[in-house]
Amino acid sequence: MTSMLTHAIRNLPASSAWAARVFARSLSCSPQLQAAAVQPKSKKTLAKSGVKNIVVVEGVRIPFLQSGTSYADLMPHDLARAALQGLLNRTNVPKDVVDYIVYGTVIQEVKTSNVAREAALGAGFSDKTPAHTVTMACISSNQAMTTGVGLIAAGQCDVVVAGGVELMSDVPIRHSRKMRKTMLTLNRAKTLGQKLALISKIRPDYFAPELPAVAEFSTSETMGHSADRLAAAFAVSRVEQDEYALRSHTLAKKAQDGGLLLDVVPFKVPGRDTVTKDNGIRPSSMEQMGKLKPAFVKPYGTVTAANSSFLTDGASAMLIMSEEKALAMGYKPKAYLRDFVYVSQDPKDQLLLGPTYATPKVLEKAGLTMADIDVFEFHEAFAGQILANLKAMDSDWFAQNYMGRKSKVGAPPLEKFNTWGGSLSLGHPFGATGCRLAITAAHRLKKEGGQYGLIAACAAGGQGHAMLVELYPQ
Repeated sequence: MTSMLTHAIRNLPASSAWAARVFARSLSCSPQLQAAAVQPKSKKTLAKSGVKNIVVVEGVRIPFLQSGTSYADLMPHDLARAALQGLLNRTNVPKDVVDYIVYGTVIQEVKTSNVAREAALGAGFSDKTPAHTVTMACISSNQAMTTGVGLIAAGQCDVVVAGGVELMSDVPIRHSRKMRKTMLTLNRAKTLGQKLALISKIRPDYFAPELPAVAEFSTSETMGHSADRLAAAFAVSRVEQDEYALRSHTLAKKAQDGGLLLDVVPFKVPGRDTVTKDNGIRPSSMEQMGKLKPAFVKPYGTVTAANSSFLTDGASAMLIMSEEKALAMGYKPKAYLRDFVYVSQDPKDQLLLGPTYATPKVLEKAGLTMADIDVFEFHEAFAGQILANLKAMDSDWFAQNYMGRKSKVGAPPLEKFNTWGGSLSLGHPFGATGCRLAITAAHRLKKEGGQYGLIAACAAGGQGHAMLVELYPQ
């Protein structure tokens, strides 16, 4: 990790005017990203007068698996149902006590567009329990959580289950638009002659399918291509990215072997064995990783399969309550869910900078500084993306010229940052990651003796989210 932490900003070719402006002057990054100002930690609670305390009672997830493996024959609601059942088994919460269920997802299965409802019914919840599905790219389950927080804060509910699900093993592949239009018109044709006339217009190119791509609609650019440009703009080298990815896998393996991933619940896959752990954690070596070719910007890009999060299947679920209700039911909450913010930026050049913009806003909202935070859990879409965010957060120049701030917020110290692994190693089911971040922050706070955790994530569309988690008094 030494070269990653001490790597100097270099002038690299940039493919956008924005990136060129970044290079117009040096970014004032600290010599070492893990350096942090030593300040006394505030021990105040983040509770606010007149605002309900909202707590996490428990959070679980089924193992996150690489797409095309043990979950390949299932549907998204099967995974979400398994996460809900895992939550019920762990908490023994009566199903009729749950007032509302919210789930996040990104790539929707047409047959179960409201996957929250189908999963809830499959898990045995009452058909009288409302459920709806939200989508906000990689922060979809973040949105599910904060929707639950809003429902409780508004007095509409006392108990909400929030979660997220993604099944990348089976994504929708559509007929071409010309073929769809012909088929829909054919369905309305009344006579044999009309049907034959329509069929005669079908040409071979009509049968070419529309394949899905993880790309921005507004720019037609894949997220990996954006990550490559972002890494170039902030002079994040291939070596730095590979070192960070290796760090993520190594820490995740250590956490997995040490029994620290307490949110994982086993899932008996129909027709297969019981899955008990994530299968994407694979510590490698710098030599092996260095052999991989660029995945997006060829031949000179720095983003590869080894330093990117992989296509993942998985689901998560979280039990959220008002503190009063949780205590009345005899639960010992894990953490408070406190202030949160959502941000939006330019979806082309700043697509993946959500954490940089969201972090200072949520800290200022709560009256905290970076030095007050004990654990950081940031979503790792790409190693280049996460390192670019750390450099942007540690740059006065970027803060002044792009964020309208007088000074930088500062980079999180690495000894507090994603120390149980992250999306690069644990996996990233788009709609399910946010809940993993929150419950991991809660578990780390308890294990490490901290008080405040900060979760942050970027999302397609140039959006982002950050939330503060406060450990419940032990």
